[in-house]
Amino acid sequence: MRARLAEEAATALVAAQFLTRLPVPMGLFTPARMAAAPRWFPAVGLLIGSLCGLVFAAAVPVFPPLLAALLAIAAGILITGALHEDGLADTLDGLGGGGTAERALAIMRDSRIGTHGALALILTLGAKLLALGALPAGAAPAVLVAGHAASRASLVAAMATSRYLRPEGAGAGMAAGIGGRHLGLALATGGLAILALLAVLPPLAALGALAGLALGHLLMRRSFERRLSGHTGDCLGAVQQTSELGLYLGVLACL
Repeated sequence: MRARLAEEAATALVAAQFLTRLPVPMGLFTPARMAAAPRWFPAVGLLIGSLCGLVFAAAVPVFPPLLAALLAIAAGILITGALHEDGLADTLDGLGGGGTAERALAIMRDSRIGTHGALALILTLGAKLLALGALPAGAAPAVLVAGHAASRASLVAAMATSRYLRPEGAGAGMAAGIGGRHLGLALATGGLAILALLAVLPPLAALGALAGLALGHLLMRRSFERRLSGHTGDCLGAVQQTSELGLYLGVLACL
């Protein structure tokens, strides 16, 4: 039992190492742990969201809510190294500029950002800022925690139920390693984060969070699966971003 717990802890740390720039002990990576890491992605999202929530809570007594929201968003970008924002930009550049699936995938490999990617980032980050700034200040930290955790559960769901398109890279091993129990743990973690919103929000707002998350997930998946017939790591980042935004907008719409 002790060895199993130690292995799970190491896998969780590998997940944190993959998703964030937080200091994590080196030497923990193995292909098996990387393949199993997605089940811990929403738990890492809980940590990221908690840190962002703390930034918001510390800033809002001093600054206007919009500035507190901006600082919280900036904290998330610093913690993750803009991993998912980069995926969103690459995905929208590929979908916006590629006439065929092959051309879209080639554009998505290009590290340079194009018009579609830049606009996607501006609109998504701007909408997050306005939504978080409009929430009740006492509820915004909990909404940040739920948004970061549940959107990473949404990412794992897309990974588990959509075909991975590239034969190489970490995504191939992770997609193959997600079993039913792993997906169940990820979804349960994200679901509990949304359920916890009931402590600070009315039930309708928590339901709106779930509905907005689902809508963001489905709209982005429909966009890239219709064109590509599968996903890449960039597409998963785009799902995370639109799911997170959808959750914030769902809460705001139902308050």
